[in-house]
Amino acid sequence: MAKQSHRHPRPGLVLDVDRSTPPVLFHHGEGFRLEKLPPGRSRVIYPAEPLDGLPNPDQAIRAALENPLGDSEPLSALMKPGMKLTIAFDDISLPLPQMRRPDIRQRVIEAVLDTAAAAGVDDVHLIAALALHRRMTQDELRHAVGDRVYDAFAPSGHLYNHDAEDPDGMVLLGTTPHGEEVQINKRAAESDLIVYVNINLVSMDGGWKSTATGLSGYTALRHHHNPETMLKSKSFMDRENSELHHSNWRQGKVLRDSGIKVFQIETTVNNNTFGYDGPLSMLQKREWEWTARDRATFMGMQAGLKRMTRSARRKAFMGWQAPYELTSVQAGEVEAVHASTTAHVYEQHLVPVEGQTDILTMGLPYICPYNVNSIMNPILVACLGLGYFFNMYRGKPLVREGGVLIMSHPTPWDFHPVHHPSYIDFFEQVLAETRDPVVMAQKYEKSFADDEWYRHLYRTSYAYHGVHPFYMWYWCAHALEHLGAVIIVGGDTRAVRRLGFRPATTLQDALEMASDVVGPQPTVTHYHNPPILMADVS
Repeated sequence: MAKQSHRHPRPGLVLDVDRSTPPVLFHHGEGFRLEKLPPGRSRVIYPAEPLDGLPNPDQAIRAALENPLGDSEPLSALMKPGMKLTIAFDDISLPLPQMRRPDIRQRVIEAVLDTAAAAGVDDVHLIAALALHRRMTQDELRHAVGDRVYDAFAPSGHLYNHDAEDPDGMVLLGTTPHGEEVQINKRAAESDLIVYVNINLVSMDGGWKSTATGLSGYTALRHHHNPETMLKSKSFMDRENSELHHSNWRQGKVLRDSGIKVFQIETTVNNNTFGYDGPLSMLQKREWEWTARDRATFMGMQAGLKRMTRSARRKAFMGWQAPYELTSVQAGEVEAVHASTTAHVYEQHLVPVEGQTDILTMGLPYICPYNVNSIMNPILVACLGLGYFFNMYRGKPLVREGGVLIMSHPTPWDFHPVHHPSYIDFFEQVLAETRDPVVMAQKYEKSFADDEWYRHLYRTSYAYHGVHPFYMWYWCAHALEHLGAVIIVGGDTRAVRRLGFRPATTLQDALEMASDVVGPQPTVTHYHNPPILMADVS
């Protein structure tokens, strides 16, 4: 894709596969597979090309702060000498992969701090809003907020990770009419103003989810991070049909009614994940548009990857930083801001698709929100495919009820001991006994959530909260209920079976196995990612 076509980005495309269609790219962890799809009954959904970034991001940010949406005053008017200001920001789970510097969070936070300094505000804390995710390292925080902000706030202890298990650091604000408790970071609750700095990579992010989840803890999250809510959420990417979001919005109302003032800043990025030129640019093109140079680069990359150890491949891929560009920034009242943000996200991601399919195929990449600078363990493989990509739809799922999902990923029986300690025990103990989200929620969740050792590792090391693997499994609940079978191509057989899925060596084997479930000559749809797309299924 030359820079010229970048000025007229093409929309997403649904390609009907015929005999002349070249093999299609499947991401496969820290590698790739090229696969032929059955002609005459297969289609490939390609994402839209990257939208143009804003020509002057810093100017756009400053304009948004002074021209807020909804019933909010401009940021400068909300700043008063002697006030308590807390700036909370999205953690390392966004964007994926991480973006080149300067990160959008840095640009926005610098603009907010300049506004605060001009008004004489000097009681400022910056908090990474990570809920029950692992703490960010110094390097990760520095990347997100930039050197200037890091060096000004970290040494004095005014830039830090949210701690949902700090007994003195959390407050209960009340309950919703549905009985959902609302809990939030104490410093944020006691501030005269919370400024929330968000990156909306997908339409699930942002809105009240930012504060009501990001600055919260297990007491509040268990009301919507549970099997019942997940089963009722007919796509987490479509707020109107997501029970998860309905619950978050109810909690947000309690937040607002308690007198907490939130100035929400939301940003969207384009899907320029791999760049227009450079070593990975062919991953962003449609296969029949690959040049001879693209093909040679890809073959060279394949050969090089085969010679590397798994950990070396992992390190190489995790080192990739995407040249994302800012496509919109909006600030002000939470709900008005989020409505505008969602429209911008949909403009980049939505691809109209007619009807459902018998078999949905997808290649899973090396990264998901919970293994940045880490290992994609089998539970995260399941969550990325069944929790995230399956739910990248509006209307109805891409695959029909009782249909089959085929995912390509090496699915190693491999866990990061520092980041995912409770995942190891969940995989060895809980999944060995039950795969039913409702049963595991009733029988095991509380013991993992309250475990003192997991709590200690979450608070002092870089571990996900003890309950986190349960949430990843619940995230799959809607897909597991909907699908007739799940098949993983090229995965560790033991790990795939422990997940309750069927292993296959090749895509052809998987398609034959799927035919036993859905009948002969099934229709096949390939969800071509990354970059991200969202199917608007009619």
